[in-house]
Amino acid sequence: MDDRTPEAVAGRVVVDCGAVPSAERFDMWTDAVNRSFVPLRAWSTDGAVRSGFEGKLVAQPVGPLSVSSVAGSAVRVSRTKAEIARDDPGHIKLGVQLQGRSVISQDGRDAILMPGDFAVYDTTRPYALDFDGPFRMLVVMFPLETLRIDRARLRALTASRFSGREGVGAIASSMLRAYDTTLENGTLQNRMPLSDAVLDLLTAALGERLELELDGGEEVGRRALLTRIELYIAAHLGDAELTVTQIAVAHHISVRYLQKLFEGKNDTVSAWIRHRRLDATRRDLSNPTQSGQQISSIGARWGFTDATAFTRAFRTRFGITPSEYRAQTLSVAH
Repeated sequence: MDDRTPEAVAGRVVVDCGAVPSAERFDMWTDAVNRSFVPLRAWSTDGAVRSGFEGKLVAQPVGPLSVSSVAGSAVRVSRTKAEIARDDPGHIKLGVQLQGRSVISQDGRDAILMPGDFAVYDTTRPYALDFDGPFRMLVVMFPLETLRIDRARLRALTASRFSGREGVGAIASSMLRAYDTTLENGTLQNRMPLSDAVLDLLTAALGERLELELDGGEEVGRRALLTRIELYIAAHLGDAELTVTQIAVAHHISVRYLQKLFEGKNDTVSAWIRHRRLDATRRDLSNPTQSGQQISSIGARWGFTDATAFTRAFRTRFGITPSEYRAQTLSVAH
């Protein structure tokens, strides 16, 4: 099978430029990157680097995530308004520097990344990545709706460096580097619990940054408060008695103001809680280590005390019953 044709490989993709003559490598790498992500431009003004370009890409899906390990020589990669007009799926990218150094630029900010550091960027707006020498980066691309932070709040954090050596960022970086190891050796599994873990840690890291960067502005304060509320709800999802009033009291605001905060999500607070609970049950239902658990017990663990109501809510959200979903996902795993 020709490694130069990513579409020909189902699931896992490996493109190694070392398999072709040096004159073809840069174009081969650029083509692979475009196929795996969104339309991009890649170039190098150094003719010697271009003619002797060395690069590799390994990619595969993990739930709703597209996880890729990208290596190459010095290069600049950008996404301009022209590429966005060609194809705009609305995805978010997370870049984790594994080797070398990079600069990610978007929204008037530049994030200088060293190994272990990471940054997020939005494919709906122009951005650029500059690599001044040989590099390797883990890139995770995912739909915005899988992240518990809306696009307006995320915009304040794009192209911002998250240290891989402190805070929640260190935990997230460690997990993502472990992803890279398993991706490279072919043992990374396409399972929802793995993608949920990445998204949960990324949300926590973003929430931590919003709190640290409060500047007293009303809008920034509102966004940070909403993030704290979302994380509070996530920590209390298993409490069947969790109420809107309890959440409001815990954050020293009125129920009316709490509901107003959620208006931008086009969801009520109660509906948002229900959706997060259903996402949690879906994760557990696809986990082989919990295959011996009764479905009703999994629902109860996440606040669904009525088994019939749980089944109805699950089918409404995912178009399939909990038992059908478990059978489907566990059969794929085996």
